[in-house]
Amino acid sequence: MSFVGRLAWFFRDRWGRYALAIVLMATVSVLNILPPQMIGSVIDHIRTGSLTAEGLRQSVLLLIGLAVVLYIMIYVWITTLFGNSLQLEKLLRSRLTAHLTRMSPSFFQRNSTGELMALATNDVPAIGQTAGYGVMTLVNTIVGTTVVLVTMISFISWKLMLAALLPLPLLTVLISVLGKHTRKRFIAAQTAFGRMNDQALESISGMRVIRSYVQEEHDLDAFDRITRDVMDKNIRVAAINALFHPAISLIVGLSYVIGIGYGAYLVFHNDITLGQLVSFNIYLGMLIWPMIAFGEFINVLQRGTASVDRLTRSFEQQPDVQNTAHPVEVGRPESIELRNLTFRYPGAAQDSLTGVSLRLKRGQTLGIVGRTGSGKSTLLKQLLRFYPAPAGSVRLSDVPIEELAIEHVRGWIGYVSQEHLLLSKSVRDNIALGRPDASPEEIGRAIEMASFTQDVEQLPEGLQTIVGENGVMLSGGQKQRVSIARALLTDPEILILDDSLSAVDARTESAILGHIRAERAGKTTLIATHRLSAVMHADWIVVLEDGRIAEEGTHEQLLQRGGWYKEQFERQQLEASLLDASS
Repeated sequence: MSFVGRLAWFFRDRWGRYALAIVLMATVSVLNILPPQMIGSVIDHIRTGSLTAEGLRQSVLLLIGLAVVLYIMIYVWITTLFGNSLQLEKLLRSRLTAHLTRMSPSFFQRNSTGELMALATNDVPAIGQTAGYGVMTLVNTIVGTTVVLVTMISFISWKLMLAALLPLPLLTVLISVLGKHTRKRFIAAQTAFGRMNDQALESISGMRVIRSYVQEEHDLDAFDRITRDVMDKNIRVAAINALFHPAISLIVGLSYVIGIGYGAYLVFHNDITLGQLVSFNIYLGMLIWPMIAFGEFINVLQRGTASVDRLTRSFEQQPDVQNTAHPVEVGRPESIELRNLTFRYPGAAQDSLTGVSLRLKRGQTLGIVGRTGSGKSTLLKQLLRFYPAPAGSVRLSDVPIEELAIEHVRGWIGYVSQEHLLLSKSVRDNIALGRPDASPEEIGRAIEMASFTQDVEQLPEGLQTIVGENGVMLSGGQKQRVSIARALLTDPEILILDDSLSAVDARTESAILGHIRAERAGKTTLIATHRLSAVMHADWIVVLEDGRIAEEGTHEQLLQRGGWYKEQFERQQLEASLLDASS
């Protein structure tokens, strides 16, 4: 599909502004033919001795007035046309951001962060340039060339015009060949730019690890190779672009040679006047920009088409999980049930969960434990609907989760993940992310429940302390407690703690869990953890092994069965007692 076809929605919406800009550009092109005509007339009057002071004064005043009118018209069409292109860039960036927020995790597995950044930083501006500068060059090429050629035929000599334009068909062939190479090389350059973004993000985010393993030089060498590849590919694009102007100048130069030589011949034979020859050469000079503009248009169009293709491919990818046409309305989640849930990640070779069944009533606490990789986080994510689950296998209030609105389900949930991603804002802004309008008292209560009060008092600016990118100014335990406070502030119906107490000591963990039990009476909590002390008081505990429930029951029941849970609990209790003894 063509560039215009893919952006037809925008051109239809802004057709009035585009029409105004195009009409003004066409009018300017028509008015531009008057000064050469007047100059030629003055030269002929000088040659014949018929030029008067009054005639010269009128000609000068007319040229000045025409310049003022042209200035105003050019100002209006430039601001209108390029205002459209900036508006298009804004809309595309907004659509891209909205699209990314709707995508499921599998989308980000298929598309790297660097590629997505390149869409916003390189491809969107290339599309905007085509919708602004590209339209300008196209109109100037068509209207400007037509007006000048008609004027040459009407007022000068059609024979001189045909002779001077003989080299121009070569331009069409040349631009067609160069345009194809431009598009291919531009796509390759954009792909390399995306890889460079990925490398930069990995280097910056992993700087601590790189330094700890003394791999700075190796990382610099790797980045240097990638940037050299980006440079080489952009040089290849620039090399093609650099051929446009010299080729156009050469062809237009041939036209000048023919125009002056054959024009002088016609003057000597009185077919045209000297003033007409001067006007003709001015008109021929006016053809230089339309010819260059045509080359620029092909170049910009190829870039814009390549970029809009890349952006469209991203927009065409749909989330794996989508809302049903007619969602069921449920007031609050009275129960959570998994019915023989079997789940496999997209592209995985084996199931991550197999035949998992459990039921949890509102107000109960579920503990999920097991070895690393047993499927704890995968089980919790089924409630967030990040991935599609088999129909009817996950139910809230006895309603299949796929029949509920996604935003409604996620609005019930306060999720504290293992990663603890924080924004480069203040501690207060990070905690109030889910409730920006929360009062200081509510924020203070959430901080107290997360056992973060003393830490806030020790920060340089308290709640207004900027945590840095991804919380770089905070320790691991502080990050976890900020994330917990953020979830508790929203007072969710369902609180999910996904191994989110691993970086705090046992005393702090006990305090946090005590606050949660006291403050969240009557609301549901799910806790996945490696530390069994965190789930001792849960109403029900499941032990996962290779995606299956190996054991389940209360803390006392699991100890009596003498399985993995008892063995792990006794080991952890022994480790805790040894640590207490050593301290």
